Amino acid sequence: MSSSIPSKMKAWIYNDYGGPEVLKFESDVAVPEVKDDQVLIKVAAAALNPIDFQRRVGQFKAIDSPPPTVPGYDVAGVVVKVGSQVQGLKEGDEVYGDINEKSVEQPKRFGSLAEYTAVEERLLALKPKNLDFAQAASLPVGIETAYEGLERAGFSAGKSILVLGGAGGVGSLVIQLAKQVFGASKVAATSSTGKLELLKSLGADLAIDYTKENFEDLPEKFDVVYDAVGQRDRAVKAVKEGGSVVIISGGAATPPGFFFSLTSNGEVLKKLSPFLESGKVKPVIDPNGPFPLDKVDEALSYLGNKTSRHRKGGHISN
Repeated sequence: MSSSIPSKMKAWIYNDYGGPEVLKFESDVAVPEVKDDQVLIKVAAAALNPIDFQRRVGQFKAIDSPPPTVPGYDVAGVVVKVGSQVQGLKEGDEVYGDINEKSVEQPKRFGSLAEYTAVEERLLALKPKNLDFAQAASLPVGIETAYEGLERAGFSAGKSILVLGGAGGVGSLVIQLAKQVFGASKVAATSSTGKLELLKSLGADLAIDYTKENFEDLPEKFDVVYDAVGQRDRAVKAVKEGGSVVIISGGAATPPGFFFSLTSNGEVLKKLSPFLESGKVKPVIDPNGPFPLDKVDEALSYLGNKTSRHRKGGHISN
């Protein structure tokens, strides 16, 4: 299979930080070399996250890999070449994952918004058989962020949780993991009026319309508050004494809040695979996706308009 890999590919690339105009669709980008611990993936689908937008405008300039940059973290596709040290994957395997081990510190210059991308084996897992490539590509950053936050908070069976931004890319998965994987005693979540039924369908016991009531005024307090939307000052008012507040945007936090940025880990995807294959945990796809590869600029503009609400953006299919 590797003999049919071209030397050049189509990819989105930017040479400087800035607005949408810096992003160009090029057809003669070099296909990345595969290191010993990596596989080359023929990309079937990729997904956009708020971090793609934040990275392109230079928000992480001090710790970013310098441009030129092919953006994109989430990927799903087919292995077409394996490095000499790769043990568990082979050509033809359908895989998915977040290709950047550290989300903001020196992420790869060659991301997933391309025809091919090179990824360390340890960041990948076999694609759940019941999911198509677009569904699989929508998951890694969101589901790994949801899982890592719950684990770091010491969440466990019998505890209660409030999810701020329950209809978003991360929040929708926090609801499901808290309930199905961690065994929450009660899951509450916030959204706008039109998304309340979605929250309930994902497993929320209490769906709170943030346009009509303030979650911090509820008499009930929670063991963990998972803030997926950046409301840390209000979030700490809704947590029980001795509980914790998970914060995924905006940097440093005061206890009981703590901030973390994701470390990509294929073992988490493998651990969660039975829940995905059984349908107990489902991807929530943005109704405006997927976008074709040559319309990534439109998908990023769409995502940019939503980033203030930290929702998952469009998905890209090759």
